[in-house]
Amino acid sequence: MTLKMAKASLASVPRQIGRIATIVALCCAIGLHWVALQSFAWATMIIDYSKRGPLCQAIAQTFDGAHPCSLCHVVSNGKNSEKKQDLRSAVPKIDMICASLPASILRPFVHFEYAAGNSFSFEFRHSPPVPPPRSLLS
Repeated sequence: MTLKMAKASLASVPRQIGRIATIVALCCAIGLHWVALQSFAWATMIIDYSKRGPLCQAIAQTFDGAHPCSLCHVVSNGKNSEKKQDLRSAVPKIDMICASLPASILRPFVHFEYAAGNSFSFEFRHSPPVPPPRSLLS
């Protein structure tokens, strides 16, 4: 690998880090981390329950809601705490510093009469000169 190629690949590293950080931030903002944790918890529960019985029974126990694991409780508590914070932030805050804007003032309607007549009549008053003037062509 040449020096020029190494510099080009190193120059793209901050851009890739920025993209990855943006994707991770967006995933956390929409709650994808809770989905990932819950999926991991379900997979772990299916594996644990299948050791004790048939796979169909393990899947049924996993998704029936009566046998949650500790990670399921963590996910549930985390989702609930986020919902409570969202409800608190949804209450509008009153800003006492800004004065309210006055009601909009409506201007009175003034009727305007346009001039009547044919606006294209001026174009046909004079016919073009025949033949064209020689002074303009030379």
